[in-house]
Amino acid sequence: MGPTASGKTGVAVELARRLPVEIISVDSAQIYQGMDIGTAKPDAATLAAAPHHLIDILEPHESYSAARFRDDATTAMREITERGHIPLLVGGTMLYYKALTEGLSELPEADPAIRMVIDTMAEVDGWPGVHAKLAKVDPETAARLAPNDAQRIQRAMEVYLIANKPMSEILKKPKYWHFPYAPVKLALVPSDRAVLHDRIAQRFETMLELGLIGELRKLRQEYALDTDMPAMRCVGYRQAWEYLDGKLTLSGLREQGIAGTRQLAKRQLTWLRGMDDVEFFDCLEDDLGAKVAGWLEGQLPAAAPATT
Repeated sequence: MGPTASGKTGVAVELARRLPVEIISVDSAQIYQGMDIGTAKPDAATLAAAPHHLIDILEPHESYSAARFRDDATTAMREITERGHIPLLVGGTMLYYKALTEGLSELPEADPAIRMVIDTMAEVDGWPGVHAKLAKVDPETAARLAPNDAQRIQRAMEVYLIANKPMSEILKKPKYWHFPYAPVKLALVPSDRAVLHDRIAQRFETMLELGLIGELRKLRQEYALDTDMPAMRCVGYRQAWEYLDGKLTLSGLREQGIAGTRQLAKRQLTWLRGMDDVEFFDCLEDDLGAKVAGWLEGQLPAAAPATT
């Protein structure tokens, strides 16, 4: 686990070279076909050396969920262990890890008709207005959401309108889920947040140089996409969409894309701080992959060397 730009893929490839593991991607953006540059998806050479499960499994107009990830990941883990290998889960979508190991509350499925009603509210009153309405029916959830956090406000209001009870109440109900594995939790975190921020900025610049804008332009030509789709809410694509629509300049795209990615990293680090039994490694250290592999080999003394 770890924030964006912490070097998770490089470490995973090193582990795959030294141990009999198979990699399962834990990334809510890399599941989409054609979204390669903006998701920092492993390139063809990396995937050839260390194949990843749960990459490129959906088209960009399709939806996915933490519950579906839990089901797909447990299926892959069972198949991997049946082959005598070790499942290695790699990525930064922290909700997916939580769903996998702890289960999920019984929240209702999304309802497009209800979401249309909420979107109409937002068009009339703005998202702060919808947030104020949410505060009247679910003050606990509203208190932890920013007034312009459209995606989460929409979901909380949707849950209330479908279930006729607050999301906060539903989330307090006990979850019944058995995770049939003993996870070894590893996290890559920066000893200096400023250095991670520099990495994020450089990586976003590289994405622009590699053709992020052209990638999105092609996706918009090939699929009937809109900004409410989960794929297009991903950081980078959201800002590139506004650039293509003339709402952002190139410098604005760069500035907001980097800022959005830094905010994502901050949320990921907050998740990690709240988790138990995690072995932390400084993602800024030299020879990080070798150090993580050496530690992990000590935890798995019976593991056989990886075969080629």
